[in-house]
Amino acid sequence: MLIKSLLLGVLAFTTLSAQQPTGRDIAQRVKDRPDGDSREAEMKMTLTNKRGSSRERRLSTFSIDVGQGKKDRKSILFFTYPGDVKGTGFLTWDYDTPSREDDKWLYLPAMKKTRRISGSSAKKDYFMGSDFTYDDMGSRSVDDDTHTLLGEETIGGAACWKLESHPKDTKDIYAKRISWIRKDCLIPVRVEYFDKMDKLQRRLEVLNIVKIGGFYSAQSMRMENVQTGHSTTLEFSHQRYNVPMDEGKFSVTTLEKGSF
Repeated sequence: MLIKSLLLGVLAFTTLSAQQPTGRDIAQRVKDRPDGDSREAEMKMTLTNKRGSSRERRLSTFSIDVGQGKKDRKSILFFTYPGDVKGTGFLTWDYDTPSREDDKWLYLPAMKKTRRISGSSAKKDYFMGSDFTYDDMGSRSVDDDTHTLLGEETIGGAACWKLESHPKDTKDIYAKRISWIRKDCLIPVRVEYFDKMDKLQRRLEVLNIVKIGGFYSAQSMRMENVQTGHSTTLEFSHQRYNVPMDEGKFSVTTLEKGSF
């Protein structure tokens, strides 16, 4: 009986260990979360300073999965309101290969100029006065970071994995980020970014997750820079998936036209 109990204990431990995912496993699941082969949405961006004063902007966004196995992604967005930023566009080509740097372009109609975003600018600069960096506006490769599973917690009544990720590129704006990822939908519902001094710099909260067209979709998210008191809220509407799109339109030529 003693031998039998020991064997059963070893078997139970082995089964539990086999079922427990690694940090990288979880990051890969998030990356592979089903969201169609293409998607479009309208977005309201609200910028709020530490005094509570707000500015509103509106955008249209489009993206498509491309390449072998549809592992790469091309995205384009345009500001549609207010007039001083209308026609401003941002184009990204995100590659799943960690060794290949993503391509990013920003078009400013007032200057009739397209600026290529690369290197340290993509890591450190903030997008159009928001609290999102240019790097945040793209899709990171899983192996851009080293991932460690810290445990499990409940956020808003939902069971989450708590994941710590350290960027391999020393030029990144942060030293690490900690993510709480909902198990049921594989969406990070909270992400905390720590600066090079290991102090909390920004906090992202993802709210109101619903299913649209069979895919889990976040209806709003808020990024707060806790060090400056500035925040950016994004609210999504008219979300559609698997919309027919021409990959060729995700180009600098389309970007400079000011609309998709």
